[in-house]
Amino acid sequence: MAKKSAIVPSPPPASMLSFDVIVIGAGPAGYSSAIRCAQLGLKTACIDNWHDKKGRSSLGGTYLNAGCVASIALLESAKIYQSISENLKEHGIQVETVSVDIAQMMQRKNNIIGALSQQIADAFAHHKVTCIQAEAKLLNERLVEITPADHSSVSVIEAKHIILATGSSPIDLSCAPIDNEFIIDTSKALNLDAVPKRLAIIGAGIIGLELAGIWNRLGAETILLEAQESFLSLADQQISREAYRIYSKQGLELRLGARVISAKKSGKKVTVEYQDSEGTHALRVDKLIVSSGRKPNTENLAAAEADLLLDENGYVHVDENCRTTLPGVYAIGDLTLLGPMIAHKGVEEGLFVAEQIAGRHNPVNYDLLPSVVFTDPEIAWVGQTEQALRGMGESIKVGTFPLESTARAQASGQTDGMVKIIAHAQTDALLGIHIIGAQASEMIAEAVLAMEFSASSEDLARIIHAHPTFAKALHGAALDLKNKSKY
Repeated sequence: MAKKSAIVPSPPPASMLSFDVIVIGAGPAGYSSAIRCAQLGLKTACIDNWHDKKGRSSLGGTYLNAGCVASIALLESAKIYQSISENLKEHGIQVETVSVDIAQMMQRKNNIIGALSQQIADAFAHHKVTCIQAEAKLLNERLVEITPADHSSVSVIEAKHIILATGSSPIDLSCAPIDNEFIIDTSKALNLDAVPKRLAIIGAGIIGLELAGIWNRLGAETILLEAQESFLSLADQQISREAYRIYSKQGLELRLGARVISAKKSGKKVTVEYQDSEGTHALRVDKLIVSSGRKPNTENLAAAEADLLLDENGYVHVDENCRTTLPGVYAIGDLTLLGPMIAHKGVEEGLFVAEQIAGRHNPVNYDLLPSVVFTDPEIAWVGQTEQALRGMGESIKVGTFPLESTARAQASGQTDGMVKIIAHAQTDALLGIHIIGAQASEMIAEAVLAMEFSASSEDLARIIHAHPTFAKALHGAALDLKNKSKY
């Protein structure tokens, strides 16, 4: 691959510049919206202030630099290491010694981030999006103040439309103050320089599980402390139970109903105190990751006199069209409560708002946003869970299919998991599709397509699926609903 030039964002303008659209934030929601605005003929600027560890501009926001992409890159490395260490003998492959070079692993991850960030910069340049590296503050519905990183020359730019897309950041816990040496946040957890011998994670949600999967595979004894009594409550309960079984078998120690009281550095260790139904406990670990959820990045986003309406948790108040209470100002992605904090939700909202500004109307179908947990095996779902449907009194039927019954899973040695399809008992309409297993994040696309076009389980059962593939498990679950042969 040819080496690309470093990103060189445009400097903040010295005098007032005018645009059709200003986008604040260059994460998935922001960069997608800025590029689409430019494609639609709108003069567009995108302001972002993310820097890498060397102080260089890096587009893509948390998603690229300290979130999903970084996590997936490290997980792939960790999976290869574990496979070489534990699984090669059964393939007839002999390896003498295996070791981990964490620095090189991190460099690979950073190279991927750098390449993808450069792709965004190249797309900005191609579509003539003005990229401004600076802090941004909304002054009113038309004006944005920009402050460069060195706080040299503060200036103001204007636009007919402003899109807020500054994303989110980890929530701090007073009981576990971050020092990013021993008690670390989720961003630091993707940039460690050594494998901790013993690692604890506060929170067994999506991010906590993804981080646990990386460091557990690299050799860390990994303990997750989850305050909730239930595990992965957003997912279908049957899938959650299967996930709990699989992850526990992999060596993750999942302690539910464990509410952390305090975490303190003690020597070169961290002492964590927590309570559960059996009382108060303490454990000592080398590192503690705080993964207790995320909050919208709205602090200092707008001047007080702008009167941007936020709720008590800092989320921007918007209507169903992502419009804020200020005329011509929109908020998208993690800044709002329209849908979950997932990258593709922000992307779709960014495209929707851009097209809305250009006089088009293609709304986001929030009911069919797929959710994905990038663990190994992956978890993915779309639509309603069985517990939610039964709670609503819906008449449903359920079909399931174990991955171990597919030839592809057997051949690849990735047999953990299942596919579950929920359909209406009378109309046969697809209501929810839930997957845990290898390539779940890829298979869910077929499920979303089927539900978007109002397919029935009969339609899914009649589609010819290539054999042998992981997707045959979707076919098998649909056939299970019809009591037909599944193999």
